[in-house]
Amino acid sequence: MDHGNESTTFTLAAVDLGATSGRVILGGIDDGVLRMKHVARFPNTPLTLLETNGEVQGFAHGQDAAAGEGLYWNIQSLYAAVQDGLREAARLAPGLTSIGIDSWAVDYSLLRNGRLLGSPHHYRDERTARGVELVHNRITPADLFARNGLQHLDFNTVFQLAVESETGFLDLADEVLLIPDLLAYWLTGRSHAEVTNASTTGLLSVTTRTWDTGLLDEFGFERSLLPPLVRSGDAIGQITDATARRLGADHDVQVTAVGSHDTASAVVAVPFASKRSAYISSGTWSLVGLELDEPVLSTAAREANFTNEGGVDDTVRFLKNVSGLWLLSESMRHWQADSNEAQRSADLQSLLAEAETVKFHFEVFDPADARFVPPGDMPSRIAEWYTERGLRPPESPAEVVRCILESLAEAYARTIDAAETLAGMTVDTVHVVGGGSQNSLLCQLTADRTGRTVLAGPVEATAIGNLLVQARAVGLVAKDASLSDLREIVRRSFPVVEYLPETS
Repeated sequence: MDHGNESTTFTLAAVDLGATSGRVILGGIDDGVLRMKHVARFPNTPLTLLETNGEVQGFAHGQDAAAGEGLYWNIQSLYAAVQDGLREAARLAPGLTSIGIDSWAVDYSLLRNGRLLGSPHHYRDERTARGVELVHNRITPADLFARNGLQHLDFNTVFQLAVESETGFLDLADEVLLIPDLLAYWLTGRSHAEVTNASTTGLLSVTTRTWDTGLLDEFGFERSLLPPLVRSGDAIGQITDATARRLGADHDVQVTAVGSHDTASAVVAVPFASKRSAYISSGTWSLVGLELDEPVLSTAAREANFTNEGGVDDTVRFLKNVSGLWLLSESMRHWQADSNEAQRSADLQSLLAEAETVKFHFEVFDPADARFVPPGDMPSRIAEWYTERGLRPPESPAEVVRCILESLAEAYARTIDAAETLAGMTVDTVHVVGGGSQNSLLCQLTADRTGRTVLAGPVEATAIGNLLVQARAVGLVAKDASLSDLREIVRRSFPVVEYLPETS
């Protein structure tokens, strides 16, 4: 949906890359209101690569990985789509002055002399378990948490790089660039690492927000592999002349560092009702947590598997990853490929409407169960979870959808309760932003299970946060504007929907 009008001058472009799709969105400030125009949307489809007798065969994502297969990002195709989107942005906005890029976290590319060494691995690739073993053989989980403040996730960059090191691939590289930093490098020729995303690698100090050279030395990673750090709002550089020609831009266009981890940008756009608010950035993953001024590094926080990631303006995103709409999207993909005509023709909106009428008498399942991480037949895995416990599984697609949403809402409630206790604060409002804010059933179930008011919206929170940081950097809003000032623009620009807890 476009939020612009004919009088708006669009001068900013947000490149927002998610784990399943990407988009390019123009932005401009009009009488203190952020206006947006959607320019391009494109799929982000991973590849499964199988080595057979020394030959590599590519398969589109859509089946469980078998032994000998690896899951990768089709980064060249993704960059081509980004360029197409920016070309259209430059055509529609002749005054385009700045581009900001955000993406999912932890994944990276290996380069040598500026050239890409193969396709980047997907964080859902099963090789990551070996990396955990390699890292924990050198440092205990408790000591690692004290250094980087991160929750344990098998796919954190540090674990992935440990596998690269063991196999010798890291020895071939002279630089490691995270995904949004790689695209910025291709646009500008400048290498950097933006702090909010760098904080998800496990190699950034949680206290100084600089590369932890001691950890790099401990794991045998060359310090020179990691590029200089920049902070959101810093200018990375102008697009190269060759890039400008490809995009059809006849003037200088700056690439500006934003909260390059998509959740960091999304949190910028959370219109917090008060300091007593939690947020859920709801997309492929659900990131559930609080915005704090200081990290929480207690033993209890580590044991509860909370993380302290960097936020824009030196804030801390104290949160936990909860499996999100991935469960729903993978189920839909499975049904739409099913030979059963009724299932194949099912669409999400009709299933959500039907799910709302389901009499819920199931136990909630654990969305964090490891079986739900890889792509594949999610309805069968959910059924398996129930039958292993002697429980009747959901059978119809509508029952499966209702079980997914009830289970996610319960996971949100438990996570918010835990965050509240660990941070020593009271939460009375929950903000849901991102794609999940459009799912009214999920929002209502979240209000019911948390017992708190839910404020849903804005939907495009990540792109909004991306654009607002750019707007501040280039002077479209005051350069000394605080996060509260930026959120006031969000409140003026985008409505929210309120959901109150209902008692059964």
